[in-house]
Amino acid sequence: MADGNSSDEDFSDDWVLYSCRPEWSDLEPLPQDDGENPVVMIQYSERFNDVFGYLRAVISRQEKSQRALELTKDAAKLNAANYTVWQYRRDILKALNADLYEELSYIGRVIADNPKNYQVWHHRRVIVEWLDDPSSELALTENILDMDAKNYHAWQHRQWVIKNYNLFEDELHYVDRLISEDMRNNSAWNERFFVLKHGGFTPEVLEREVNYVITRVGLIKNNESPWNFLRGLLQQGTGKLAQFPSVVEFCEALYNDGIRSPYLLAFLVDLYEEQYFDVIESGGNEAEAELFHQKVQDLCESMANQHDKIRSKYWRYIAENFRRKASEWATAGSGRNGV
Repeated sequence: MADGNSSDEDFSDDWVLYSCRPEWSDLEPLPQDDGENPVVMIQYSERFNDVFGYLRAVISRQEKSQRALELTKDAAKLNAANYTVWQYRRDILKALNADLYEELSYIGRVIADNPKNYQVWHHRRVIVEWLDDPSSELALTENILDMDAKNYHAWQHRQWVIKNYNLFEDELHYVDRLISEDMRNNSAWNERFFVLKHGGFTPEVLEREVNYVITRVGLIKNNESPWNFLRGLLQQGTGKLAQFPSVVEFCEALYNDGIRSPYLLAFLVDLYEEQYFDVIESGGNEAEAELFHQKVQDLCESMANQHDKIRSKYWRYIAENFRRKASEWATAGSGRNGV
């Protein structure tokens, strides 16, 4: 069944309309009320109208029974994205004091068929909370991520479970495997940062992770994911891009080797701008400051004209904004010196 879409495909050939079932003869189905003059009439299938007609009738009289629970299963088959179906199913589960482990197994199968459906993942979360048992969740999300390693819903559920039940212990090993399989998997890089943030960015962790990421950048230079991860790391510690000399040396070595990845060049723009203002603020060597100033200008021009032409206006704005800030700083500095 396609994610969240109405479908008759999951029903067996011997499935019988509720209107033809003797055990449902006590209930009159409620038709959908589209108003007197609907703009567009949706042509639902006979099965869809039948199931949801009886579901509306069940909800109307607040029937919470085993047959109503089974009815919600059929409704979910037809439209797994219907929030009311899942909410009423939860109401019935509570009223019947139903076996929640059986429900967990059921919703796991539904998720396998609808892995990008918000409502089914939310239902799963609620059942896990009621049970207070996360023991199956990492395996479930790993199976879903094996099908699509960038499934946002699976990652969201996995992070919720890990954070709420303190299951961080082996997560770095898991994401390291995913990154090794696909270094462009931005979701895995994000998960790595999530785990590291929980443990804290100590100097030792930062140094280890900086070495980890520059090794991966060295393998695929034009890969945005590890560059973003590197920037995230360097926002920790002192917050300076140049806080690790090894990063500066690595990036300049790439550039000197002829690498012109836009992610490398963008990083160097920010690095040299940072170094320019560090020299100026410390009253350092003017020639050194001017060198950084020129590097920023040259790199922005290179990005605008060759390596990121689709954002040429952006890079010219960055260059102009840098010149403006540098000029303002120079003017302020002259005032402080009494000139």
